[in-house]
Amino acid sequence: MEDNNRIIKTEYSELMQKSYIDYAMSVIVARALPDVRDGLKPVQRRVLYDMYELGIRYDRPYRKSARIVGDTMGKYHPHGDSSIYEALVVMAQEFKKGQPLIDGHGNFGNIEGDGAAAMRYTEARLEKLTQDAFLEDLDKDVVDFIPNFDETEKEPSVLPCRIPNLLVNGSEGIAVGMATSIPPHNLSEVIDAVKAYMLDENITTAELMRYMQGPDFPTGGIVTNKDELLSIYETGAGKIKLRGKVETEKGKNGRTNVVITEIPYTMIGANIGKFLSDVAALAESKKTTDIVDISNQSSKEGIRIVIELKKDADVDHFISMLYKKTRLEDTFGVNMLAISDGRPETLGLKQIIKANTDFQFEINRRKYERLLAKEQEKREIQEGLIKACNVIDLIIEILRGSRDRTMAKACLVDGVTEGIKFKTKQASVMAAQLCFTENQANAILDMRLYKLIGLEIEALIKEHEETIANIYRYEDILERKSAMAQVIINELDALKKEYSQKRRTVIDNCEEVVFEEKKIEEAPAYCLIDRFGYTRCVDVATFERNQEAAFAENRFVFLVKNTGRICLFTNTGQLYTVKVSDLPFGKFRDKAIPLDNVSNFDSTREQLLLAVGQSELNLYRLLFVTKQGMTKMVDGGEFDVMKRTVAATKLQEGDEVANVCVYQDQKYIILQSKDGFFLRFEVEEIPEKKKNAVGVRGMKLSDGDEIEAVFYTKPGDETSVEYKSRTLVLNQLKPAHRDSKGTKVRA
Repeated sequence: MEDNNRIIKTEYSELMQKSYIDYAMSVIVARALPDVRDGLKPVQRRVLYDMYELGIRYDRPYRKSARIVGDTMGKYHPHGDSSIYEALVVMAQEFKKGQPLIDGHGNFGNIEGDGAAAMRYTEARLEKLTQDAFLEDLDKDVVDFIPNFDETEKEPSVLPCRIPNLLVNGSEGIAVGMATSIPPHNLSEVIDAVKAYMLDENITTAELMRYMQGPDFPTGGIVTNKDELLSIYETGAGKIKLRGKVETEKGKNGRTNVVITEIPYTMIGANIGKFLSDVAALAESKKTTDIVDISNQSSKEGIRIVIELKKDADVDHFISMLYKKTRLEDTFGVNMLAISDGRPETLGLKQIIKANTDFQFEINRRKYERLLAKEQEKREIQEGLIKACNVIDLIIEILRGSRDRTMAKACLVDGVTEGIKFKTKQASVMAAQLCFTENQANAILDMRLYKLIGLEIEALIKEHEETIANIYRYEDILERKSAMAQVIINELDALKKEYSQKRRTVIDNCEEVVFEEKKIEEAPAYCLIDRFGYTRCVDVATFERNQEAAFAENRFVFLVKNTGRICLFTNTGQLYTVKVSDLPFGKFRDKAIPLDNVSNFDSTREQLLLAVGQSELNLYRLLFVTKQGMTKMVDGGEFDVMKRTVAATKLQEGDEVANVCVYQDQKYIILQSKDGFFLRFEVEEIPEKKKNAVGVRGMKLSDGDEIEAVFYTKPGDETSVEYKSRTLVLNQLKPAHRDSKGTKVRA
């Protein structure tokens, strides 16, 4: 009896490694990376092929996107409708693709990042270029067809693309452990580069770039590092520096308007909104005081972002600041990774063109072999019909004398006359000499009588002459590589003539933008932080006019320098520093911002214990008290740091800071525990330690007890607190020494 419970032992790490590699290769080859031959990812290829199969051509009505997506998912791409629809949308967006492949009807999103409408609302059909350059010869067996995911349909392994689409439309994709990022290029220039390569396969990348200058982004803009492009196109990797196009116009009342008419390709989508907010932030943070207004006047006609400046503004300085402080100048990371011969490979410009050219020769070889076979078959039949017309009387006699089609066909092919009734012996002798082929005999038997009309016979002879000419032409194309190259070049010229566009991106060597921030004149200011952690700064004069309200409405009020930093100490023992220049500066009632927005402080998990100007810390010492009763004094100069986050003190496990205080002239410190013990001793008993020290014990605590509050008193001042419904005068507590238990206070 067979044991069905047999256990197969395997190494878990090996199994995981193999499974992950299989998954990674599936993502790389079958999902995320384009094929170098047609420049398409599998999902894009499947969408285009499905539209071709559904007959959604450029000259036919639009069809619902949902129909296309559903059909593609059901037949070819079982990976979810959202990925299919996203691929369809991107292929229809003219601001992302150099040459859109799909003609979208409806809301397909815009350059500012608004998404497309749901697939049930939008419609689509193929662009004419897609039919002419991607799908034209699919019926001529020029590419291999492979089974779909469930082996119920066939799909092309690659589309017979006539242009290097990988360069024309570029590609972006993230796989496992690798990513591709290829910029779009100008169709006319790419075609010229391909033709140059076909005429001289030893051409260098530098020579190819005489025809193809560099990327041509649909958003225009300026490429500023022309001299670095050669290295990028030789290696297939590098960084292209992009800059938006800026113009100046005369505004109202003698003002100057800075107008952005073209943006870097990397600003497509949400980054336009980010740019506008960055420009607004420059004004809010007082990095510039030249901005009067900013408006986005972009429309279908193109990008138009207008920044209105003051009359006396330094326009050149402001434009330089835009390039340096916003994404108006950006970099496009190039990594020309694609699937070549079934594996991912980083390709240079010449390698991409070579791969595409080899592919062109392959599909044209298969195309003309198929056409030649058809013409040869047609010639065979035509020759049989012409020959039959010359002996038509004999053939009619054979047909009339035969019992069935088989008998007549045997006579036409092999000259078998047995069983056929002939009128004369001479006809029988002539019939025995017939030797038509199978195809010719079938054509003769299927021929209609009207074909015997004189004009029809003349047309047949003329058609035969054309067939002979086609055969000679096809044989010449297949035998001579130069002849096939000329055919490919002619096709490229026709595509260039019909679909060429002017270059939109300027390629140049531009000087590095020089921008020096105007030095801020150092001046004192007051920082205000309310109990919700919102902060802002005001000048000294404003503070003095609203001093009473400032102290009443805010938890921390302290003097700072506008060029300095503020220090935030928290219960977790962290110190966060914030540049004063990052805080809003204005009128007393102006809007404040949360500390979370300008620092690493997290108000959801931390408590702010002390906020103070960094410059003030050098003059004083800080006194730390933790919940476990540890105390220490630290020189304020230790906190004069530039990092945004540092450890302000060292804590024992499970401990946190209960109080941080700037030590000035306090005489006594009073520690209050949760169990109601109060300990009063002189501050001078607390030793000075480094910030990374734990400190010394300030109060003996029972198990489960902890420091709940810390108070300070000065000589001559009477300080009282409310404790359990009674007023407690702290100065009247019995003085003790550090590291004692204190006095129990009862309600």
